[in-house]
Amino acid sequence: MQRCPGAVLCTFVLGAGLVTWIISLVIGWTASSLIDENSDGLWILRFTYTILGYATVFIPCFVLVHLAKKHSLHTLGINVFFLNHASVNYQSFELIGGCQWKLLKLILTGNTLDIPLDGDVKFEPLQQKSDKNEASSVLQNAKALFACCAGLQVSYLTWGILQEKIMTRDYTDGDKVEKFTDSQFLVFVNRILAFAFSGIYILFTAQNVHRTPLYKYSFCSVSNTLSSWCQYEALKFVSFPTQVLAKSAKVIPVMLMGKLVSQAKYKRYEYATAVLISFGMAAFLLGSSEGKKGNSVTTLSGAILLCGYLIFDSFTANWQSALFKEHQPSSVQMMCGVNLMSCLFTSASLIQQGGFFYSLTFAARHPAFVIDCLLTAISSAAGQLFIFATISRFGPVVFTIIMTVRQGLSILLSCLLYQHHITVIGVLGIVIVFFAIFLRIYYGQKHKKRKQPGAAGDVSKV
Repeated sequence: MQRCPGAVLCTFVLGAGLVTWIISLVIGWTASSLIDENSDGLWILRFTYTILGYATVFIPCFVLVHLAKKHSLHTLGINVFFLNHASVNYQSFELIGGCQWKLLKLILTGNTLDIPLDGDVKFEPLQQKSDKNEASSVLQNAKALFACCAGLQVSYLTWGILQEKIMTRDYTDGDKVEKFTDSQFLVFVNRILAFAFSGIYILFTAQNVHRTPLYKYSFCSVSNTLSSWCQYEALKFVSFPTQVLAKSAKVIPVMLMGKLVSQAKYKRYEYATAVLISFGMAAFLLGSSEGKKGNSVTTLSGAILLCGYLIFDSFTANWQSALFKEHQPSSVQMMCGVNLMSCLFTSASLIQQGGFFYSLTFAARHPAFVIDCLLTAISSAAGQLFIFATISRFGPVVFTIIMTVRQGLSILLSCLLYQHHITVIGVLGIVIVFFAIFLRIYYGQKHKKRKQPGAAGDVSKV
């Protein structure tokens, strides 16, 4: 009797998952015995657990994709894929086998349609509304710009304030005072709500046929969740203003990653502004009297986590850019796919670490935490939708300016609400960083116009 390719594939995938899970438990136990739970280096243990949790999903997925591609299982057809179906009820076979077959097609091709990914079939981008046919009035554009600007500012300022509150402030339950420590749970809540928002948006709007294999989202999903994890974890060691300034400096690792990944070339003004941003960051750090506990270990931990955030975030941006070029998903499809994979990774890690139990019991003791957590997730998801709306209508330059202003307001609000003290040198550093960012926007737009002299009619979109 012929073996069923579907059954063999499932066996290999489940076996890989079980072996990975056992190995991760052994490594986790070993790491926990080497690191003191009260030390500032505890984040290393949490990071190790997080990576191992992701591996229990990533490695079985890798095995699945590798074997399916090697034997072209997704092209065999459902009746060949499940050879041993003669002895089972046909309706059951259609229900179970059909779902597994469609899932495999979705993972490897991005859709369940019987069409080639490349070649004769081409997907045209959705037609955008013509400015000539449906010209919006100046007042309508002004209203839309105000709505986008207000939406972005409110969403991300709320998100930043609550993020700092959750990770740095005490929650009180009678006489018991405690801090929330599980960054992974916050990432999970943000991702699952963002997935829900984007999924609902896709259901009720016209979209191109999705062509991006789901497994390709996993790479930028891992880097995206790790960058968020580092961002939350860093707040235990550095101030929120320091973190915001570090985000502003991410252009430097993005340029380095662009050089390494795609051999990108940059203009002189890009190098000059990158140097200015670095100088401003150094001035801010020297002029900031912040220090969570004031020791070198804490400072080093915060710096490493911020570097981790910048590196992972830079990889995410470059990988997503490559996916946009290769498969042309819409921005919301990208948001949905990345957040779907992020939900799988973070939930596996939380189950393995017992993070769900800790977080839910903490939430039961502190109702205020539930409200903060939900508002953080809602503001983050809403902010992502405002990003897509702003870029699609007004272009990336307007969006960048709005978000740069938001970063400055975030620092100001954080200093006012949480009493962060910054010296004159630190303030000068902040001014230099934002001056460099606006300089970069100005010269970037100037270079773009010089490169495309016939694009004068498109200025209204920017």
